[in-house]
Amino acid sequence: MENRFDLNLYLVTDAPEKCRLGLLETVEAAIDGGVTIVQYRSENPNAGTCYSEALQLADFLRSRKIPFIVNNRADLALAVNADGVHVGQKDLPVEAVRRLIGKEKILGLSVSDLNEMEAAKTAPVDYLGIGPVFPTATKADAAPALGAENFAKLSAQSPFPVVAIGGINVERARVLRQGVPGVGIAVVSAICGAENPRLAAANFLCE
Repeated sequence: MENRFDLNLYLVTDAPEKCRLGLLETVEAAIDGGVTIVQYRSENPNAGTCYSEALQLADFLRSRKIPFIVNNRADLALAVNADGVHVGQKDLPVEAVRRLIGKEKILGLSVSDLNEMEAAKTAPVDYLGIGPVFPTATKADAAPALGAENFAKLSAQSPFPVVAIGGINVERARVLRQGVPGVGIAVVSAICGAENPRLAAANFLCE
């Protein structure tokens, strides 16, 4: 399980129309800027379009040896031979997803409060995404924002590596890393919506 992935700077893709350079080009630039893992997240109901987008990303990221995660859709992850799946509390149970994808692929789970954390402690997952840490407009059904202090408290309960998500900019990332050393930082719009995604990603790695 160890050393299969690095959560340090975790890019979650936005809708292609919200990526100023286009989806693939944004991901390429972000990787050049230091992104260490990429999750494809799409609300597009057209499965064919999702497959085409995910396949392009999978091929590129494989060539760069960057782990590729698909949000929610275990079937899509298997179809493009992604490295793993990330699920939320309202998606398929993690036990079912693990059976579908096997033992070798990466499996992440979103948690937003202490009850969900307690349930996650025995889950067959590799990492936890905790959030939203700060208010975010990226996900319409997001839970209330935790804030940096509550995020740190919740992270301390995790037996798994943790990545923070939700409304994170460079300054907020710095605060989170000070409170939880080694925490991963997940970013959506701050990179996808940037004019220069490479520079935007690199700025998250500057201490």
